[in-house]
Amino acid sequence: MLEREKLVELFADLPVLETDRLFLRALRTSDAADLFDYAHREDVTKFLLWKPHKTIEHTTEYLRYIQERYRAGLFYDWALELKDTGKMIGTCGFTSFDPANGIGEIGYVLNPDYRGHSLALEAAQTVVRFGFQRLDLHRIEVRIMKGNEASFRVAEKLKMQFEGWKLDAALVAGTYRTVGICSILKEECPYLV
Repeated sequence: MLEREKLVELFADLPVLETDRLFLRALRTSDAADLFDYAHREDVTKFLLWKPHKTIEHTTEYLRYIQERYRAGLFYDWALELKDTGKMIGTCGFTSFDPANGIGEIGYVLNPDYRGHSLALEAAQTVVRFGFQRLDLHRIEVRIMKGNEASFRVAEKLKMQFEGWKLDAALVAGTYRTVGICSILKEECPYLV
């Protein structure tokens, strides 16, 4: 069983993960310009639970807050850094855990300027493997707002199964949104190495 104390200990010193093209590492305050580059865009946030960042100062304050959450072991997201340029182009990680049932929920956000190159998939596969191998999760799921076809394609390529819709399950900017649930079980994951 996944223990809350193990989560806090592990994520308080977030390990760096590596793929062919990416470093997955902790967010830094120095990422403010790269994060703001996509976090201010309404086309990015229309399927997310947070609003567009209005100023880079807001982004910087958010990153300072995230540093506190890392230190407390209560933030489970990695920055996606391109190996060849050092640019931070998105995030991928766990949004929540259900330790008693061995379940983790993942999320991913990618700067639209870098879509179409399977970078979100590369990062998400790495996070799913981490969840199954390092955290010994039994099930990993993702919740995707209806209409977010790009995220559904990533979930499909992760070999997740679509389980169905939760009608009006999220209140976003004053509007109820329908949310789809996709999941994969550890014993069904074809890319565990």
